[in-house]
Amino acid sequence: MPWPHLAPISLAPRVVVFDYGEVISREPSTADRAVLLERAGAESEPFWAAYWAHREGLDQGTQSIAEYWAAVGRDLGRDYSPIDVHELWAIDHRSWLSVDPATLAVLHALRAGGTRLGLLSNAGADFAGWLRFGSFAPLFERVFISGELGLVKPGREIYEHVIADLGIEASDLVFIDNKAENVEGAKAIGGDGHVFTDAAALEAWLRGVAS
Repeated sequence: MPWPHLAPISLAPRVVVFDYGEVISREPSTADRAVLLERAGAESEPFWAAYWAHREGLDQGTQSIAEYWAAVGRDLGRDYSPIDVHELWAIDHRSWLSVDPATLAVLHALRAGGTRLGLLSNAGADFAGWLRFGSFAPLFERVFISGELGLVKPGREIYEHVIADLGIEASDLVFIDNKAENVEGAKAIGGDGHVFTDAAALEAWLRGVAS
């Protein structure tokens, strides 16, 4: 069933900057996670502990994909071969590519209202093509990827980079993220933000800000 067009939302001159993972994208499905676990040859609890423990280095661009999976493997007592790494990377990467049509409808409503949009994601540089050249990429004036910048949310420096690149005052930044600490990071430099739970709540909050 096609998603209905939402009425435009205008927040100009403010710029709304969106996180990607679990805001625009859906979280990896249970099936996606099961495939990754099976390929990794690991039990769920230790695998996900290792998976997240080393993620910041990947997101900050200080660790390569191969180094990341080697670190995960060490935690699990496994020595992944280069072929293992290629497959683990592909399965993991693909699991983050599903998008939430309800959030996309909100993005289109903002664009229809003349609101400037940006994207700021804690992600490895390997997501650059998807985020910059995917079908939704033209919605965004700028795309900021932590793995390219060497900076990660919620560090102050990444938000300062975003506002400088967009040519705005901090007070004109509106940041949407599913993690409260990342929204607090934007507020700490003088911006505003909303902790994403679902698209309906986001739309209601944005319309309240716009009124």
